[in-house]
Amino acid sequence: MKKLSMDELNRLSVEEFKEVKKSPLVIVLDNIRSLNNVGSSFRTADAFLIEKIYLCGITGTPPHRDIQKTALGATDSVAWEYKSNTLEAIAELKQNGFEICAFEQVDKSVMLHEFQPKEGKKYALVFGNEVFGVEEEVINASDHLIEIPQLGTKHSLNISVTLGIGIWDFMSKMGLLK
Repeated sequence: MKKLSMDELNRLSVEEFKEVKKSPLVIVLDNIRSLNNVGSSFRTADAFLIEKIYLCGITGTPPHRDIQKTALGATDSVAWEYKSNTLEAIAELKQNGFEICAFEQVDKSVMLHEFQPKEGKKYALVFGNEVFGVEEEVINASDHLIEIPQLGTKHSLNISVTLGIGIWDFMSKMGLLK
């Protein structure tokens, strides 16, 4: 066994990434305060060919060195748009045929392993603030409320971890992983 070289990994160039067909997923970051989490979100979005990231509210935007530190160039490949209000992004996405899936612990949430995305649908995955989670108004505007089961003493996962688990699960269930 040997570790694969960069050439053997056969990754897309930034130009190829922009031209290739994307997954039917977009990401909505609802008031994320950590620029490192924003950068990690870009890097994960690049890894899974996410169509676009909506940066909402207090969420920082590129270019910023703390975002770049964890994005490692993914801000050049992944499309993004800033919205001052998350509900504005949600309304726009709904008009464009997206179902809104907020990742949050609420009384009516569905556990991630029990949620099945429907074939042919487009989904916007919403991730909330590190302390306060997804805003209540955004929860109420969402089509699906999804929770990642946790077994330990902590009540939440870091947003970048939640985002990675959520995207991978959707991609896997949608048959998009090669």
